[in-house]
Amino acid sequence: MHSVVTKDRQEQVSEIVALQRCLEAQRQSFLQSETETREERKDHLLNLKRMISENREAIIDAISQDYGNRSRHETLFAEIITANDGIIDSIKHLKSWMKVQRRKVDQSMYPGGKARVIPQPLGVIGLIIPWNFPINLTFSQLAAVFAAGNRAMVKMSENSIALSRLLISLTPKYFDEDKLKFFEETGGVGIEFSKLPFDHLIFTGSGQTGRAVMAAAAANLTPVTLELGGKAPAVIAPDYPMAKAVERILFVKQFNAGQICTNVDYVFVHESQVDDFVDRAKAWAKQHCPDISSDDYTSIIDDRSFERVSETLEDARKKGATIVNLPDQEPQASGRKFPLCLVLNTTEEMTIRRREIFGPLLPVVPYREPEEVIDYVNGRDRPLALYPFTNDKELAARYIDRIMSGGVTVNDALFHVAQHNLPFGGVGPSGMGHYHGYEGFITFSKLRPVYYQPAYSAAKFLAPPYGKFADRMLNFLVNQKK
Repeated sequence: MHSVVTKDRQEQVSEIVALQRCLEAQRQSFLQSETETREERKDHLLNLKRMISENREAIIDAISQDYGNRSRHETLFAEIITANDGIIDSIKHLKSWMKVQRRKVDQSMYPGGKARVIPQPLGVIGLIIPWNFPINLTFSQLAAVFAAGNRAMVKMSENSIALSRLLISLTPKYFDEDKLKFFEETGGVGIEFSKLPFDHLIFTGSGQTGRAVMAAAAANLTPVTLELGGKAPAVIAPDYPMAKAVERILFVKQFNAGQICTNVDYVFVHESQVDDFVDRAKAWAKQHCPDISSDDYTSIIDDRSFERVSETLEDARKKGATIVNLPDQEPQASGRKFPLCLVLNTTEEMTIRRREIFGPLLPVVPYREPEEVIDYVNGRDRPLALYPFTNDKELAARYIDRIMSGGVTVNDALFHVAQHNLPFGGVGPSGMGHYHGYEGFITFSKLRPVYYQPAYSAAKFLAPPYGKFADRMLNFLVNQKK
């Protein structure tokens, strides 16, 4: 388990001063510089891409060290490739995103007036990054921050120490400190980071920590984007091919040992198809789940999380649930490896039904009618994602219309997150605000309205003392609007 170093008061003060000085240096650099041109922003985005590509192997090794073991293929797919694709997409659309928008003006009152909306950078953005996809989340957010022309300070997770130190050492080769700086979590940096008067703060993590971050930011009226989690459901309709549903759900459930905020937390299966689901899940796992001792099997991040997953499963077992170890393998405490498990016959008294799982456990919940699914999900916190599996367009539309969630993938899981031109974000307890693509650019920009007054203005005739002319003009304007 990762340990946090105990610090004395002098060390804490030193860290706080370092954070404050960095913020001040970045803010002064921002205020004293011209707004970055498209070419300057493109150069910064290309440097982000170079930083990943030129240090790919070191990044892969550092993440695996932090995990205990992280599948190389999962890091390449979900971190390196995805982050680079997001940066390339931002470069591709940068010109159109930065374009000044023309807006119509009410010519009856102000004939000849013009209006524009100018997207302008906010200043210094704070990023608080979790451990589960540290490169993907860091660089996808930085792509939006830099596309909008801002500076950035990044606070990494206490479970990403090796990666944090690598990024801290690499960054000066690509960026000045007044543009980008990384900070390692050493035991108290997170809360102090949240207290800084950033121009915007984005946090990705648990709902409990998200509330603390938002409370700290509120003291400075710092606007926040919160990307949290929750219990994201999948529902398989009887019309959908079961083998395909099983393949797609179990692929994402075992990916990264299930440690994904948008992962399928539980799956609704029609009561007539539960046995079929279990049989097909066993067959899929036998063919596709690697040996738990191999390097292809990603570890649970730390001892505390391993114990949490173990206790969640044991709680379900003691309260009457049926456990199906899909690869027919046992947990491996020494390497923090946990097998993919189906959990049947769950009840509301069980922890697994009440808390986000964030691990390779999949409760299977039988249902009869779609309305049962809708009522169940709507009776709980709004999830970060919803995954309906059906070829019936009307049924898919019914689920989408009746169940509010952060995002939706129909007939698969997670893949709405990988689409760079779709906004990503939660709703209610699963988060607030969006990023990715254009929405990320907008989140970290001020859409600044500018009105250009013509030489002539009818308003001068409406100045007090009011008379008959003002009455006639106002009556004319009122009647014109009917």
